[in-house]
Amino acid sequence: MKFPTIFSLKQIAEIISSTYVGNGDFPVLGMNEIHVVENGDIVFVDHPKYYDKALKSKATIILINKNVDCPEGKALLISDDPFRDFNKLTTFFQPFVPNSHSISATAKIGKNTVIQPNTFIGNNVTIGDNCLIHSNVSIYDNCVIGDNVTIHAGSVLGADAFYYKKRPEGFDKLISGGRVVLKNNVDIGALCTIDRGVTGDTTIGFGSKLDNQVHVGHDTVIGEKCLIASQTGIAGCVIIEDEVTLWGQVGTNSGITIGKNAVIMGQTGVTKSVAGGKSYFGTPIEESREKLKQLAYIKKIPEIIKKLDKK
Repeated sequence: MKFPTIFSLKQIAEIISSTYVGNGDFPVLGMNEIHVVENGDIVFVDHPKYYDKALKSKATIILINKNVDCPEGKALLISDDPFRDFNKLTTFFQPFVPNSHSISATAKIGKNTVIQPNTFIGNNVTIGDNCLIHSNVSIYDNCVIGDNVTIHAGSVLGADAFYYKKRPEGFDKLISGGRVVLKNNVDIGALCTIDRGVTGDTTIGFGSKLDNQVHVGHDTVIGEKCLIASQTGIAGCVIIEDEVTLWGQVGTNSGITIGKNAVIMGQTGVTKSVAGGKSYFGTPIEESREKLKQLAYIKKIPEIIKKLDKK
């Protein structure tokens, strides 16, 4: 998430009532999670296991719960609860604004685009030309939809990330301030759910097609001309490269990469990153040819046992 203007380190510290290490005029351009941070961004860290990763990341402002040596060229925001204060910043820069109309007055809708009845389009949504949005679709605030996009009935774009911190009193939600971005020529089936990024974008690339009842988690990036079949569940922060095929009921772990031109056969659990240009099957995932050989061998076990019993 980039801020509308450049803020100073001192101004950010005042918003969250924290102390800071560095020049008070140090420029702050935005905030992001660790996997998408850029120069000028704030990243938060609240566990010693990840201190080093955050301090060495591309982020130049680290919101942290311990006084540590500040890396050269960077600044620190010292907080007793970085998770809470990251939420404060999201709420400050991307507050929820209620909408009393089914299509927000701030939405921008392109030429020859058809919006069917009972669809909700939130604040600052942009929809391109020649799109068809079927009935009962919900498009949350700030979503960006390209040209020639079809979204079928009942789909939801822009719901919050499934991201929680366990507290003694229950689960504390990390507030989502990101977007969903659909590129040109994307088709979304009925009853799909595409969560927005926590601070960045959940993106579906040019020409990709989603079947009915597909879930896409926060900050996931789907490449160009991918095919994703029904009842597939894609976790957050996944990278799916161009021209990947996911058949029905595939599920993935978070934070993995599926390489270009990979084919994932139905009911596979993608438990790790896999290279492109190959076919995969099973849980845990393996190349499909090897996995099918294993299944064939398993079928022979009763016959082998009978032969052993006769000896």
